[in-house]
Amino acid sequence: MEIRVIEESKNKIVFELKGENHTFCNALKDMLLNEKEVSIASYKIEHPLIGEPEFIIETKGKEPKKVLEIAAKNLQKELASFRKAF
Repeated sequence: MEIRVIEESKNKIVFELKGENHTFCNALKDMLLNEKEVSIASYKIEHPLIGEPEFIIETKGKEPKKVLEIAAKNLQKELASFRKAF
């Protein structure tokens, strides 16, 4: 997976996730929305066959990259727990 930052400010980041699809993006979006510092977490894929997911994250005071890192780690833990149970 490759991340390309499109726009970044104090409370907002827009980035592209090359090589990913709705499966991963929905899981990441849900983890982001579980974080209390996140006010907006969403993504879009312009074209279903050749489009790349474009995420937008807006936070309430916390650095968006930090929140993304926390959400990614939480997702990783949840997937490991699922794998162990399965």
